[in-house]
Amino acid sequence: MLAGLPSISSPLLVDFLQGAVMSDEKTWKGPIVDAHQHFWDPITNDHPWLRPDVMIPFRYGDYSAIKRPYLPDDYRKDAAGHAVCETVYVETEWDPNTPLDETRYASGLNAHCRLPNAVVAQAWLDRDDAATVIAGQAAFPLVRSIRHKPEGPVSPKDVGRTRTLMSDERWRRGFALLEKHGLHFDLQTPWWNLDEAIALARDFPLTLIILNHAGLPADRSSEGLAGWRAAMARLAEEPNVRVKISGIGLRNRPWSVGDNRWIVEQVVAMFGADRAMFASNFPVDSLCGSFDTILSGFKRIAARYSEAEQARLFCETARQVYRTNENDRAPAHAD
Repeated sequence: MLAGLPSISSPLLVDFLQGAVMSDEKTWKGPIVDAHQHFWDPITNDHPWLRPDVMIPFRYGDYSAIKRPYLPDDYRKDAAGHAVCETVYVETEWDPNTPLDETRYASGLNAHCRLPNAVVAQAWLDRDDAATVIAGQAAFPLVRSIRHKPEGPVSPKDVGRTRTLMSDERWRRGFALLEKHGLHFDLQTPWWNLDEAIALARDFPLTLIILNHAGLPADRSSEGLAGWRAAMARLAEEPNVRVKISGIGLRNRPWSVGDNRWIVEQVVAMFGADRAMFASNFPVDSLCGSFDTILSGFKRIAARYSEAEQARLFCETARQVYRTNENDRAPAHAD
């Protein structure tokens, strides 16, 4: 067993004890830029995975509860009590035949609701129309980044037998177009695929890569945590990588500080507050906790850091990466 690895056998006891220790410390009360959230209306728009008759394999299990409209008013109700000033909309696996329509939709929400304030758009980098779609997405004032999940090995034991799209030359040609348009790349892949991400970061040093959901540390066994930490430490050596601390809930367990403190602290130790950012991943993470539970949990964990570090984790890193305060109100259509 690796020294320092946590146990999740008694999260409520851990929460109580750690909460007592942190009770006299200041928690963050300043502005928050939510670096990763979603809006959708699956009644009006087509999200194949949110159709009533579809249930895909999902890390939190049954996700039927989020197959409903989730719009800025819903988000504001969930986030009440937290000073969220700006948010980053991340593509929602909208119908891949009409990716620009999703960005037009998100931009329209901004025009009417003043949320979101930046967009991570969809583009399938290995398709024939990749260049056209990327150029079209870049034309929207709110678009800062592109996401295309690279799939690949589904467990550590499969690494080497299969590869992700990050090693596919056709996909990498699409990735190369991001620099031309000044776009970042949001990467969602589990930690055992991060060696491919390291190669990608080195081959494209001028493209910022933002790792989603802290590399998905779902396996909290000693072996799983050791593998995750080693992979994340290697990735942290690449200067053009940032990381979102989000989406770290566990299947069939309510979100708790006891389960997640070590993960958060390791990410901050490896990447530093100027390269890491907190995010809600709402409404997806409503499957494991309320907005208040998760954000208050992050605040309790982060109370050990200086005020300047907390400001970066909760606001300034995301604002710098996604330029969320650049467009006070963006038009609903690209020019």
